Amino acid sequence: MSDWKPKRFWKEAKVVEAEQGFVIALDARPVRTPAKAPLIVPTLALAEAIAAEWDAQAHDVDPATMPVTKGANAAIDKVRVQRDEVVALLAEYGDSDLLCYRATGPENLVARQAAGWDPMLDWAANALGARLFVGEGVMHVPQTERALGLLRAELARFDDFELAAVHDLVSISGSLVLALAVTHAALGEEDAWRLSRIDEDWQIAQWGEDEDAAISAESKRQAFVAAARFYRLTQR
Repeated sequence: MSDWKPKRFWKEAKVVEAEQGFVIALDARPVRTPAKAPLIVPTLALAEAIAAEWDAQAHDVDPATMPVTKGANAAIDKVRVQRDEVVALLAEYGDSDLLCYRATGPENLVARQAAGWDPMLDWAANALGARLFVGEGVMHVPQTERALGLLRAELARFDDFELAAVHDLVSISGSLVLALAVTHAALGEEDAWRLSRIDEDWQIAQWGEDEDAAISAESKRQAFVAAARFYRLTQR
């Protein structure tokens, strides 16, 4: 396997205003996505964050240190070309939302889930009009078409860049409700992450933490926080 990595060839990454938004130029060369599309983003804040990531690269370019650039690439190369499929995929989480599936015991876990998750389901009902039902165990809990339709409509209103962020918030947490609460600023991303981890954290408290699992969880937490930041950078 080759150890070749792209090298830094530019002196300065700067933001340039364009007709459709903002581009990032490496000296005089505009950045393109992996699919060779022009990297044009909708807000100055997002463009400045991307430029900062390129400026922070040293001798070798490390994409792992460039989450904002990665999110913008995903919005253009993936979400934009299959938008309907992405909306449909995320909408399916409304019919299987993490917050709707509760433990049958022990009592302290049941109570912890109710204390953390019930207020968020109430928020979805009040803010979005989507009341989701709760069940015990892993058997499917049917939701109403009205609630699912309202959640689909909420997803459809996002632009491509916002939807790229929402995709990560949903897929990492397993909860469409928590992701939407973050986008509405009804819940901070760290609180949303903790709520998504109630089951895992309870297990850790009982049996201790596996080192590999802890590393994986921290990586996911960082990705979740990065997705929330990306969403905020898209806001005009």
